[in-house]
Amino acid sequence: MRAEVLVVGGGLGGVAAALAALRAGRTVLLTEEYDWLGGQLTSQAVPPDEHSWVERFGITASYRALRDGIREHYRRWYPLTDRARRATALNPGAGHVSRLCHEPQVAVAVLEGMLAPYRGSGRLRVLQPYRPVAADTDGDQVTGVIAAHRHTGDRLHLTAPYVLDATETGELLPLTGTEYVTGFESRADTGEPSAPEQAQPTNMQAVSVCFAVDHVDGDHTIDKPAAYDFWRAYRPPFWGDRMLSFRSPNPRTLEISERSFTPNPDDDPWLVQADQRVNPGDGNLWTFRRIAARRNFAPGAYDSDICLVNWPMLDYFEQPVIDVPDPDARIAAARELSLSVLYWLQTEAPRADGGTGFPSLRLRGDVTGNGTAGTGGDVTHSGLAQAPYIRESRRIRAEYTVVEQDLSLEIRGDKGAVGYADSVGVGMYRIDLHPSTGGDNYIDVASCPFEIPLGALIPRRVENLLPAGKNIGTTHITNGSYRLHPVEWNIGEVAGLLADFCLARRVTPRAVRYTPGLLADFQNRLADEGVELRWPDIAGY
Repeated sequence: MRAEVLVVGGGLGGVAAALAALRAGRTVLLTEEYDWLGGQLTSQAVPPDEHSWVERFGITASYRALRDGIREHYRRWYPLTDRARRATALNPGAGHVSRLCHEPQVAVAVLEGMLAPYRGSGRLRVLQPYRPVAADTDGDQVTGVIAAHRHTGDRLHLTAPYVLDATETGELLPLTGTEYVTGFESRADTGEPSAPEQAQPTNMQAVSVCFAVDHVDGDHTIDKPAAYDFWRAYRPPFWGDRMLSFRSPNPRTLEISERSFTPNPDDDPWLVQADQRVNPGDGNLWTFRRIAARRNFAPGAYDSDICLVNWPMLDYFEQPVIDVPDPDARIAAARELSLSVLYWLQTEAPRADGGTGFPSLRLRGDVTGNGTAGTGGDVTHSGLAQAPYIRESRRIRAEYTVVEQDLSLEIRGDKGAVGYADSVGVGMYRIDLHPSTGGDNYIDVASCPFEIPLGALIPRRVENLLPAGKNIGTTHITNGSYRLHPVEWNIGEVAGLLADFCLARRVTPRAVRYTPGLLADFQNRLADEGVELRWPDIAGY
C-alpha cells in the first residue's frame, strides 16, 4: 500500500498528523495497534492533562476543535442538566485534574468524526489493529514499513515519501536505524541540574494501566489476582508505606501525604476548581480524575459517578518496557498491579467509617472499551484500559534537544522559557516525572510556558522520518513537560504539515529549519492553520 504520507501510530499525535496532511490534500495511511484511535486520551483512558489557560490560548485551533467537539457531543446526545447544557466550559466529569474530564469513548466518537470525510473520500486508509514490525531503508531514507496484524500476524508493506513515527514508544526508531536515546541522560551531556552524573539508559518513567470504576449496590469484587500477595506486601523504599495504601509521596514536596477516597461524595460539580496552579487536585482520589459526575446529568441517568483510576499506586516501575526482550510480559505485570489495586480497594482499603473495603466498586470495562461492566480477572479482557499509559518514549537524537535549563522556572525566572527562532508551537506543564525504573522518586519542577522548536522534530541523519509524538528531541527530564495531550497533538500536527510543505516545495525538513526564507514561510503556514508559535506574557507554575 502506498500514500503520500504514512503515519504509524494512531494516538493523539498520529491523528493530528493525519488530519493536518489530509487538510492539505495529501493521501494518508494511518496505522494503529489498538481498537481505538486517540492513544492516551482514549485507549489509555487518561483524561486530558492541560495547562491553566487552555480555555483561552496556548493550544492549536484543531486541538480546540477536538475539545469543542467533545463538549458538543455531550450537549447533543447526553441527558445533561439544563445548567450543564448551558455551560460554555462544560466539564462532564467535574474532575480536578482537567477542565475537560470526560469518558474516553466520547473522544473516540469525535476523533472518528473528524476523520470521517477523508475516509469517505478514500484519501485516508486506517489500518487497525496493526503495529510496525520491520522497516526498509536506503541510506538516510526510510523506504518502507512492514506492519503486522495484532491477532492474525498478516503483514502489509507500506510506503510513502514521508514516514511519521507516532507510536507510543518510538517503535520505528530502532526498526529504521534512526539514532535515539532512552532513559536518563547524564549531567555531563545535558548540563541539567536534575540529571545524574552518569547516563542511565534503562532508567525510565513508570507505566500505568488505568481503569474506570463506579460505585453501585451489590458486591462486585473481582477474583483475587495471581500477583496480589506480592503487590500487597510491596513497599518501595521512598513510598512511606506499602504501595497499596492511600499514603504516598507528594510529587512536588516528596513529603508523605495521605489521600482520601470517598465514592460518590455528592459534591457540587460547579464548585470544582480544575486549576493546577492552585491545587494539583489529588487530595480526594475519587474526584481527582472523575470522568462522569452524576449531578451533571438528569436525575437517574447515572446511578453513580465514574472515576478514572490513574493514581500513584498504579505506577509500574519495577522494570522498563522499552528495549527489553519481552515487553509484553512487563505490560502484563503492570496489568496485574492494576488489578491488585482494584482488588485491594474492594477488599482491604480503609474506609472513613472504620471498616475496610469497598465491594460496591464496579469495574467499568465497557467505559474503557475492554470488557463489560463488572468483568474482571482475565488479563486479556480484564476490563482495564486497552493500552498501557506510556509516559516516556524512545527519543530521536535531534538537531536540537530541549533541556531542563530551557524551561525550568527556577532557572529562567521572569525571563520565561527560551524562545526559539524555529518555534512551531507552544505548550505548558510542570516537569512531572513519575517514579522510575532506576529507583528514583518523583522529580517535579515548576516550568515556564514553553515553545516547541522545529529542531527537536528533525533527526540528525535520517531525512524522511519525522517524530509525531513523545519521541521528539527532549531529555528524560523535559519529556515530563512535553508528553501531555495538547503538546503531543501540536507535535503531530506540525509533523503532518511539515511533510506536506516539504512535498510541495521539494525540500527536506532540515532545509526548512536552516533556510530562513523557508522557515518563515513554514511558520506563516502554521499560523494560518491556527498553530500558536509564541506565548503572551504570563508566569509559569
